[in-house]
Amino acid sequence: MTQWWQWSGEAGAGRGGFAVIGVGRFGSSVCAELLRAGAEVLAVDNSQRAIDELRQIDPAIEARVVDCTDEEALRAAGVLDLETVVVAMSEPIEASITATLICKDAPGTRVKQVIARATSDLHMRMLQRVGADRVVFPSKMMGRRLGVELVRPNLLEQLRLDDRSCIEEIKVPQAFVGHTLRDLNLRKHYNVNVLAAGPAGQLQVNPPASHVLEEGELLVVIGAEEALRALPGS
Repeated sequence: MTQWWQWSGEAGAGRGGFAVIGVGRFGSSVCAELLRAGAEVLAVDNSQRAIDELRQIDPAIEARVVDCTDEEALRAAGVLDLETVVVAMSEPIEASITATLICKDAPGTRVKQVIARATSDLHMRMLQRVGADRVVFPSKMMGRRLGVELVRPNLLEQLRLDDRSCIEEIKVPQAFVGHTLRDLNLRKHYNVNVLAAGPAGQLQVNPPASHVLEEGELLVVIGAEEALRALPGS
């Protein structure tokens, strides 16, 4: 099988996709959400058992046993060729700090964003000191939420109604800017309904079809999760 993360572009160019370092409960929940959204994911962990358990979620996932504190091992695995890296392990603390530092500062790294998991305020400050762009605190739900945010940057808030349907507040996608709700006809083309629209703090409930969406405005929409994920820029 050809491994998708192998570098095949021009020198100096970056490659999309996500790497997750550490696939315990938090890391595996991030992976699961990214995979669910169709994103490319490379998972690495120093434990064969953790990798085997991850493959039970998706046997086709690209996953490797790697010493996550070894710069050359991370480079060889392809982690440093990816734009976004989630350092999901929590212990030992020095391992997560080292992995974060490698991703940010290793010669030739193409990583643009490192999101690291912390277990305490001190751990958070240390991760920030070595270059973490964002630090999150652990929980299974936070892992799922982070996965959603990574693949759907327009999503601001989500209220799950049941196993299938949600209400979401999103930033107006660039493709919708300058168009009226009548022109877009989201119910027909995306099978979602608009509940409110307008600037933050000034949302108009049940906006008229003549409402023109402007850059920076928000939309509150309701529909099946699959339909909501299909919105442009989501």
